[in-house]
Amino acid sequence: MDYDSVADELYALRPEEFTAARASAMASARTAGDRELAERIRALRKPSLAAWVSNLLVRSSPGEVEPLLRLGEGLRQAHQDLDGAQLRELSRRRQALVRALSLQARQLAKEAGHPIGESVQREVENTLHAVLADPEAARAWAGGRLAKPLSAAVGFPAGAEGARPQRPAPAPAPSRPDKKVSEQQRRRLARAREDAETAERDLRELQEEAAGAGQEAAEAKQRVNGLQRRVEELTGELEQARGEHQQARFAERAARERAREADRRAREAGRKAATAAARLEQLTSPSSDV
Repeated sequence: MDYDSVADELYALRPEEFTAARASAMASARTAGDRELAERIRALRKPSLAAWVSNLLVRSSPGEVEPLLRLGEGLRQAHQDLDGAQLRELSRRRQALVRALSLQARQLAKEAGHPIGESVQREVENTLHAVLADPEAARAWAGGRLAKPLSAAVGFPAGAEGARPQRPAPAPAPSRPDKKVSEQQRRRLARAREDAETAERDLRELQEEAAGAGQEAAEAKQRVNGLQRRVEELTGELEQARGEHQQARFAERAARERAREADRRAREAGRKAATAAARLEQLTSPSSDV
């Protein structure tokens, strides 16, 4: 066993399973004679619910990680180089992306058996804002081992969307290296825009897929409820049929008993009739007068 595999396994568990699994991993490390590993495992902190949901988003949607990290890089560069109109466009996309991802995380948590409320969802959104604003936060989130939600140590300026960012005074005669830097900035901006558009398309597809799955789940629920009602109806009919069948068996048994009694009495009557006929014949024969 090694530290990374143990940590990945622990942070993939549900929060209520973390402590017992960590103790088991520590015991295994000690049994193997690796006290250093046991201490490192002991230092792993149980994730809060918001941190667990953020980790769940990373693990369940790995395709969203790299585009979001690239978008964060582009946004951070954009806040240094772009004008107000471009900043407003990217800020709008950032807000929409964070909201959509937090809703996706909320759905994943519900499917995993841990529905979350608005306060936890806000913590997840704050974590995503930190991922876009802070490269260290982005690396921590991408690792999928958060123990608590993130908040950006640095962030995007609150007024940046509506005002032109401060730039150093341009040199009177830009040199060729300045043009090269400007071209690099334009490429970074183009890549950031492409990443944002791709992320938005992917999220729309995921939302449509989630909506379709929700509709199918609702229809399945209706079918289940209808079948449950039918099962209850059939169960009632079965119980009634069983009662009627039992009564019919009792009636059949009684009828057979009456038939046997009637047959016995008929045989007895037949014997009596035969005896009487024989006696009568004896009395009426000619030899009886001698």
